Amino acid sequence: MYSRGSEIKHAYKVFEEMANKNIVAWTSMINGFLLNCELDNARRLLDIAPDRDIVLWNTMVSGYIGFGDMVMARNLFDRMPNKDVMSLKNMLHSYAHNADTESCELWFEEMPERNIFPWNGLIGGYACNGRFSEVLSAFKWMLAESNVTPTDTTLVMVLIACARSGALDRAKCGNLDAAVDVFMRMDMKDIISWNTVIGGLAINGRGADALSLFNQMTNAGEKPDGVTFVGILSTCAHIGLVQDGFSYFNSMLKDYGIMPQIEHYSCMVDLMGCAGF
Repeated sequence: MYSRGSEIKHAYKVFEEMANKNIVAWTSMINGFLLNCELDNARRLLDIAPDRDIVLWNTMVSGYIGFGDMVMARNLFDRMPNKDVMSLKNMLHSYAHNADTESCELWFEEMPERNIFPWNGLIGGYACNGRFSEVLSAFKWMLAESNVTPTDTTLVMVLIACARSGALDRAKCGNLDAAVDVFMRMDMKDIISWNTVIGGLAINGRGADALSLFNQMTNAGEKPDGVTFVGILSTCAHIGLVQDGFSYFNSMLKDYGIMPQIEHYSCMVDLMGCAGF
């Protein structure tokens, strides 16, 4: 409980005083450090943990991914004695969200078994990076060469791609509205679907809706990532919300532990340019 709030030092004191620390305690403490942006302390605990199950490994790999350190994430992933579907999905999604679609494609090709998670990771990677024709190609490939049934997340990404590329005969706004409607009815929304719809609204000139959806996302407890903030900062630039743009930019590291990358700084340059700075 403490590790999810501001009392991480107290949580660690309690952890140190535990006579018998099981794997759940180690994992919880490491996750607590990660939630409080203390990556070095999390890694230190991983290195001294007497036992490491796949959940513990996945937690630390996800931590590096969350901080945008794909080199260390891949290094740790390669050291894992065993890997499960979550391990593979995390790496695939991380390459997709870091705009490394080439690595995403290579990773996907090497996967021995492909359920809906890697397919959504590949399609989501294309969608998040504006490669909408590849979204449609990958979707057709999935339907033609696998027995995988698309989920609502898949359909949202495909509808957004259609809206952006004009691949359907209906008006683009109609495709986008259909995507938003499907998304809002989804019981389980992951970061890919949130980012896809926020980005789709942003690039189709519906900035107010994009910002509103971002607020719904954070209120629902979903943690935004770097891709989310590209969409949000771009929205602020397009509709001239300078103060809000700076507020969102500052919250990246302060509230979510996300180190701004070149694409975020580019959005800020656009924001200041649009405001006449």
